[in-house]
Amino acid sequence: MHLVMIGGSDAGISAALRARELDPGADVTVVVADAYPNFSICGIPYYVSGEVTHWRNLAHRTIADLEAAGMWLRLDTTARQIDVPGRKLLITDADGKEDLLGYDKLIVGTGAVPVRPPIGGLDGPDALGPGDGVHLLHSMGDTFAVMRTLESAAPASAVIVGGGYIGLEMADALTVRGLQVTQMEQLPEVLPTVDPQLGALVHAELAAHGVEVLARTTVQAITRNTTSQPGRLHVQAAAADGTAVTRAADMVLVVVGVRPDTVLAAEAGATLGVKGALAVDRGMRTNLPDVFAAGDCVVTHHRLLGQTYLPLGTTAHKQGRVAGENALGGNRQFAGSLGTQVVKIFDQAAARTGLRDHEAQAAGFDPVTVESEADDHKAYYPGSHRIAMRITGDRTTERLLGMQLFGHRHAEIAKRIDIAAAAIFHHMTVDAVSDLDLSYTPPLGSPWEAVQMGTQAWVRQTQH
Repeated sequence: MHLVMIGGSDAGISAALRARELDPGADVTVVVADAYPNFSICGIPYYVSGEVTHWRNLAHRTIADLEAAGMWLRLDTTARQIDVPGRKLLITDADGKEDLLGYDKLIVGTGAVPVRPPIGGLDGPDALGPGDGVHLLHSMGDTFAVMRTLESAAPASAVIVGGGYIGLEMADALTVRGLQVTQMEQLPEVLPTVDPQLGALVHAELAAHGVEVLARTTVQAITRNTTSQPGRLHVQAAAADGTAVTRAADMVLVVVGVRPDTVLAAEAGATLGVKGALAVDRGMRTNLPDVFAAGDCVVTHHRLLGQTYLPLGTTAHKQGRVAGENALGGNRQFAGSLGTQVVKIFDQAAARTGLRDHEAQAAGFDPVTVESEADDHKAYYPGSHRIAMRITGDRTTERLLGMQLFGHRHAEIAKRIDIAAAAIFHHMTVDAVSDLDLSYTPPLGSPWEAVQMGTQAWVRQTQH
C-alpha cells in the first residue's frame, strides 16, 4: 500500500501517523511545499513575542521524529497535478525537477491561504511587501519575514489590519516587544466570533495595555509615508460614518482570515462545497476515486449546523486521523466540530463553543441567551477572578447550544469551555449541566462549578 499525503501540516501529518500506526508496512510519502513539516502555526505569535525562544521549538515533531515514524518526507516540493485515472501525482522539487509519484490512495491536505482584502498597495505592480514592512502572516516563511523586519528595521509602531484571533495575538506579541500598536477592525467590535458584549471586554483589555483599537474601520490603502509623520508607511482607512482615518506606522500586518486552497484538487475534478472548500463525506472521501482530503481545505461537518467551513487546527488533526485510517480501508467517521476556540489577550482569555444567538436562530432553533458572572474559585481564597459568561440554549427543548466565556488567563477559561463543548457534543440540556460531577477545592473552584452557576442562571431566567 502506497499512500501519498499532500501537505505537511496538521491534517497531512496526522493522516500519515495514523496510517503508520495501523499498518507499519505501509509506504507513506508526505509532499511538503516548504521545509517545515508539522510546525505549530498557532504558536507563531509567541515566537514573535519572544516567549518561544527559537523557531525550531514550534515543531510538534522534528524531521527526524517523522522519519523515525516511517514516513518519507519530500520537502520543498510542490504538488502540480493529480492524475486521477493513472493514480499519479506530478511534483516539482526546489530545483524545478519534475517527478511522478504513484499512489494507491491520495490524501489532500493543502490547507488554506490568507485572504488578501481589496486594500490599495497590497497587490499590483507597485505592491508593498515584506521588504517594505507590509506582511501577511500564515506560514513559517511569513514568520521569518516578520522577524527580519523586527530585527533589521527596529520598528517602533505597527498597524494590524484585522481583529480576529491571530490579529489579537499579534497585538499582544508586538506590544510585548515594545511596539506601539494600532488595531483596525471593519466589524463593530474586535473578536467578532464572540458577542459584542464580550468583544468589548477584549477591546478594554487591549486598550489597558496601550493598544489603540479602531473598530468599524475599513482599511482602504497602504502607501509609503511621504509626510513628516514618523513611520515609513501610511495607512488610509474610513470610519463607519465615512470619516477619513489615517495612521503612520513602521510596519503593517494584514490578518483578516483564510480561504481554502483547493486549486490542485479542483483541477483534478474534485467537487467544491461551502465557501469553495473541497466537498468530503464524514469519512473524508472526495468524489474522486481513491482521493481523500482533510484540514483547512475541506468543508466541516458541524454537529449543530451540518455542512459549514470552519478551519481549525484541532479539526484538521481529527480529520487527518480519519482520512489516514480510511485510506487503509477503515470506516471511521469525523464526529463533527462545535467551533470550540480560546484565545489569550494579554492577561485575559476569551473562549466560545457551539452557537451564538443569531447563529442558532438561523439554524432553526429558538434560542435564548443569558448573561451572568461567577468566581473562578471561592472568593475567600486569595486571587479569585470573575468570569463573564453568555450561555445560549433552546427555549423549547432547553438543549444547551452554546457558551462564551471571558476571564483572567489563570481562571481556566480553556478547560471551562471544554465542559460546555462536551455537554453540547452529547446533546445535554442546560439544566443537566448541573448534574455533572465536577471537581472542587477552594483554591481552584467552587461546590457549584462556575459554568454550572451560569447554566443555573439560564434556567432561572427562562423559567420566569
